This record gives sequence, structure tokens and C-alpha cells, in this order.
Amino acid sequence: MRVLVTGATGFLGRHVMRALRAHDAVAAPPSAECDLRERAAADRLLADVRPEVCVHLAAHVGGIGANLAAPAAFFHDNLVMGASVLAAAHAAGDTPLVIAGTTCSYPADAALPLREDDLWNGLPEPSNAPYGLAKRTLAALADAYRRQHGLRCTTVLPANLYGPGDRFDAELGHVVPAMIMKMERARLTNASMVTLWGDGSPMRELLYVEDCAAAIALVAGRAGEVALCNLGSGAEITMRDLSARIASAVGYTGAVMWDSARPGGQARRRLECTRALEWLGWRATTLLDDGLERTVAAYRARS
Repeated sequence: MRVLVTGATGFLGRHVMRALRAHDAVAAPPSAECDLRERAAADRLLADVRPEVCVHLAAHVGGIGANLAAPAAFFHDNLVMGASVLAAAHAAGDTPLVIAGTTCSYPADAALPLREDDLWNGLPEPSNAPYGLAKRTLAALADAYRRQHGLRCTTVLPANLYGPGDRFDAELGHVVPAMIMKMERARLTNASMVTLWGDGSPMRELLYVEDCAAAIALVAGRAGEVALCNLGSGAEITMRDLSARIASAVGYTGAVMWDSARPGGQARRRLECTRALEWLGWRATTLLDDGLERTVAAYRARS
């Protein structure tokens, strides 16, 4: 199977390329060479590669800080890139698509666990609503292409990803790499305290990136059989408990101060993943402590 992967050099993309090693996986050029916000670039890409399926992972992503700093860019870039790829897939003979969505698209007040059918029942949590709404709009656009043109497309909705290759940035990165970076720096400098965002009470479901990549590789062979599919680990953890797990993995023994003046995001976000199990036979297999140890090791290897 010839599979085109956009965003192949990104955090998730590199792992998906490895998960697709049994196939003829083709990495799309980086954005400097192929700006998917331009419809013509998307058309040329699919015409050149002529894939049997396209996995669209290219995205403008970041943590709460990044979303708050540039909400317009997060909304615009993700919406326009996805719309260009959808239109190009249709123009190339309705090439099947897998699109990486986000649990940020779910309504802030939806009942837990979050089921795929809950996606449309309210507005997302405000701190990353522009990003979440852009991705939700793409799911609706994909459905419109399916109904009008028969385009086969599945949008996957992964829980919070973490693992080797993530963006390690104390202000703009996701929660796991940001905590690892702060605590490792504190350990190396013998600092007595680190400051983390929020009050430590929000709960998150964390998914190791290799588990997610394995699921996406399965979806690539069955794109369009379902419209939406959650991908999660089935376990939640508070930010306070996560900080303790990461401190242990890093070897940091100092204090943690919570800055409640900084946003902590949605209180809870846990996924119902029965569809992934019944449809794909997939479930996450990486234990959190194992995944954190591998992520810490990868960060130290690149530092």
C-alpha cells in the first residue's frame, strides 16, 4: 500500500512513518518546500505521489501557552491545511484519507467518558478552542465530501500524546515535555523548586506516541469505514500526580509550586475507546512509567 504522510517529520509523523514500514510510505516534503495552506501545493503533492491513502498529520500544534499566544494562527493554519488536503484528495480521484484530529475538539461540558458522538454537542474549553474548532470543522468537511463525493475518510481523536521526539519547550510545549524539561534543568542546577501551571487538579489521559502511531497504521488500511475514532490509554492522572511521576523518572527531589494564575486547561478529558477495540482490535499497551522513562531518556540523549 502506497501511503503519503503529511507532517512526516513532526513528533507523531516520525513514529507513524516507522509504524508504516511494512508499506510503501512516502513522507511529504517539509512546509518550507510544500506549504499545504496553498491548495496548489496540495494538488501537486498528491499528483506526484499518487498514493493509495493519505495520512494527514501536518498541523500547527502546541500546549496551552502556545494556543493562548496565537489563537488565530492555530485556527487558520489547521483549517486551511486540512481543507486543502481534503480538496486535493477529492481532485486526485477521492484518495482515502486519515486525518489526525484532537480531543480539544470535544465540548468542555460533555459527560465522561467522551464518546465520538459527543463531538458536536457544545463548545470546547476556551484556552484551546480555536485549535479544537478548526479540527472539528475538518471532520465536518470530511463528512460533507463523503456524502457528496464518496470520499473515504476517518478522523482519529488521540488523547494527550507524549513520548520521544516531542517539543521540549517550558512555555510552548505540551505538559509532559514541559515538566520533564523544567525538572531536568532544576536537577542539573540543583534548584530547590520548579513552578508548574495551574493548581495541579486537572486530569488528563496520556497516550504514548508509539501506541498512537500503531493505531494510525491500522486505520490507514481501513480509512472511511468509520468517520471518527477515539484513541486513548483508558487511564487518567492528575497533573499533581503526573508531576510526581516525572520527578521520579528525572530524579528531581526538589519542591513543586503550582501557579494557579496560569491556566491549567479543562478539568477532565477521558475517552471512550470501545470503537477502536472493536473496529481495529487496538488498545494502548505502554504503561505510563515506562513511557515516561523512555521520554526522559530521549530528552537527555538530545540535550
